[in-house]
Amino acid sequence: MQNALGRRAFLISSVAVAAGAGAAGRKGRAARKEVQFRTKLFKALICRGAPSEDYLKRLKDAGFHGVEAGIVSPSEAEQARKRAEKLGMRIHSVLRGWAQFNSKDPSKVEASLAVTEKALRAAAAYGADAVLLVPCRIGGMPMPRPWEFRIDFDPKTCHIRTVTAGDNKPFARYIEAHNHSVDTSREAVKRLIPIAEKTGVVIALENVWNNLWVHPEIFRNFVASFGHPLVKAYFDIGNHVKYRRPEAWILELGGLIAKLHVKDFKLDKNDPKGGGHFVPIREGDVRWPIIRRALDRVGYNGWMTIEGGGLSVEENSRRLDKIIAGV
Repeated sequence: MQNALGRRAFLISSVAVAAGAGAAGRKGRAARKEVQFRTKLFKALICRGAPSEDYLKRLKDAGFHGVEAGIVSPSEAEQARKRAEKLGMRIHSVLRGWAQFNSKDPSKVEASLAVTEKALRAAAAYGADAVLLVPCRIGGMPMPRPWEFRIDFDPKTCHIRTVTAGDNKPFARYIEAHNHSVDTSREAVKRLIPIAEKTGVVIALENVWNNLWVHPEIFRNFVASFGHPLVKAYFDIGNHVKYRRPEAWILELGGLIAKLHVKDFKLDKNDPKGGGHFVPIREGDVRWPIIRRALDRVGYNGWMTIEGGGLSVEENSRRLDKIIAGV
């Protein structure tokens, strides 16, 4: 574990140094062309529901390649697919979002499974290759502040033993809730895998503000524990800035990353709880040139879907172009 972590720390620092050198070089050699990357990235925005032809056309005119859509019936998804293909666009994934696999109410668990199955079938009809799924969330109990997390976990079960240095008794409820969520989420995803196999759609797991798998090592371990090509990670670049630099997550997850959400986050250094707020991309604490190099290092060829931010479609496109160019 220590050797692996040490190697990842070295990779992260190498990416950062390379990005810094590249930025300095660009300032000194402005006339030269941009850095060339081995990987190719595609631009998308989120559509709540099935995208209309007008919306798809607006995105295409702004320079986007596709969208992430919502859950609809297979027939509605098929019609949306035809609209997208007509314009040379792609509906590349479906936003399933929050589930309640850790609920103590069996009916809520079954309802969550049913909605996720519907999302997988919609994705297949859209021509999408992944569904974003947040298995569950926990909260309402004492937890360490973001910088206090020091997680020790069992790699076989993904159960956490301790979450911080020193006395862990104050966090006993959190540890119990986390491990319960691990077990119930694993059981639910295993039940969904046969549907994923029938549809050919990836179950892309995301941990987003749900107080689970807050460090990249444990999240990678959970996703990898399924040992299945249709269970991967959906990583949101802006969601975990307060826990660990996003490039550390990218280097840790590597080939397990199926999709990326693009957001930015501004840390509030005066907040004793380690908070902050989301801001438009390129206005927060995400180091975008380093992110681009990290994606190239792990060989990520795929979609970057902007989530939120309050900017116009055109401005989102311009800013995402800069991110993809590594500047």
